Amino acid sequence: MSRALAGARRIVVKVGSSLVTNEGRGVDAEAIGNWCRQLAALAAEGREVVMVSSGAIAEGMKRLGWSTRPKELHELQAAAAVGQMGLAQMYESKLREHGMGSAQVLLTHADLADRERYLNARSTLLTLLQHRVLPVINENDTVVNDEIKFGDNDTLGALVANLIEADALVILTDQKGLYSADPRRDPNAQFIAEAVAGTPELEQMAGGAGSSLGRGGMITKILAAKRAAGSGANTVIAWGREPDVLLRLAAGEAIGTALLASLPKLTARKQWMVDHLQLRGAVSVDAGAVLKLQAEGKSLLPIGVMEVQGEFHRGDVIAVRDPEGRELARGLSNYSSAEARLIARKPSAEIGRVLGYAAEPELIHRDNLVLR
Repeated sequence: MSRALAGARRIVVKVGSSLVTNEGRGVDAEAIGNWCRQLAALAAEGREVVMVSSGAIAEGMKRLGWSTRPKELHELQAAAAVGQMGLAQMYESKLREHGMGSAQVLLTHADLADRERYLNARSTLLTLLQHRVLPVINENDTVVNDEIKFGDNDTLGALVANLIEADALVILTDQKGLYSADPRRDPNAQFIAEAVAGTPELEQMAGGAGSSLGRGGMITKILAAKRAAGSGANTVIAWGREPDVLLRLAAGEAIGTALLASLPKLTARKQWMVDHLQLRGAVSVDAGAVLKLQAEGKSLLPIGVMEVQGEFHRGDVIAVRDPEGRELARGLSNYSSAEARLIARKPSAEIGRVLGYAAEPELIHRDNLVLR
């Protein structure tokens, strides 16, 4: 029994270019159909699933008649634009066969580095999951530049896992999992069934590039697992053509290599909020808000805010201070400092009237708030 996906309710699955396109021959309808069948079955169990799929450039190369991956940026972008059409169409048709809706979401690393765009992307993905729509995510290779050269969808999969606070990341690849050395070159290479994500020795074991179609090798998967573990998500690296691999993993079967997070999900999120984000401002709250936050675990509503300090944007991390000025919490603000000043001391029902729109009823949602 594997611990990696035990009890996982929200799962991100990433598949690589060579699998999606059958080694560059074009979008593999049978393989995508098998994954979509499994994803739909997991959704029927009440799990929330997200697919991060490579393959746009490889499919575009096939459609354009190119046998080797181009080096020129404009050609890579053109291939991505052409290939993305076929990729999205295939996922849509295969998921529809199982009664599931799908949505295409194209992201760049910049989208997840900017706090406001980060929150917008998070809200969109969570809303799609609430409506039983499966997001199919790819890097927006049509418009990015350095991401095409240096980025990879293993990293994107980990970033998405962090973004939506997934319980697990499954990386499907063309290898059985992680070995102590390259098994294609070293017959004595030992298979690694389980390890702790972020262990330095893992990075030393894996190196080298992936296939000619993709952008990474096993090292990018190990680094992705380390990144996903930062928010408490376990990672499994497994062969993508293993029969019913997703269903068997979700049932607790040990397949591939499990890289486990060393911190529980809640602890990891608190550490991330407390230690790794720069404060942009603060709000002082009244005694009633202090009680709601500390004793009842509630969100911070605008009506409890007495004063707003500093200049911050939506999605920035701000401090929450009690009437004596002591920091009692910090979290991600749903509104800018200018907006917060306008809605302070007002009930949430009046946000729309005051601002002309209402993003959220809370200034800081309890899920994005950490008590000090």
